[in-house]
Amino acid sequence: MATTKAAGTSRLGRDSRPKYLGVKLFEGQKAKIGSIIIRQRGSKFIAGHNVKMGKDNTLYAVKDGLVSFETKRKKIFDGSQRLTKVVNVDAK
Repeated sequence: MATTKAAGTSRLGRDSRPKYLGVKLFEGQKAKIGSIIIRQRGSKFIAGHNVKMGKDNTLYAVKDGLVSFETKRKKIFDGSQRLTKVVNVDAK
């Protein structure tokens, strides 16, 4: 008796589910309290006014308002600077 099936089985056929990352609300769109603005890995976008960051780096709105993006220079711990993208929710 064969211990494995004759043909067509693969142990490597499993695949992970997609993570659905990215920007969910774009500039000028309305955000409600608790609505997710960006899902990300790492802090590519930084939380600005009326925005908080969750433990998986998800940015969400703290107040109702319109989403806006801006670019700022941020100082890093070694003294150098880099451009960062900041997400704000401008309250009505």
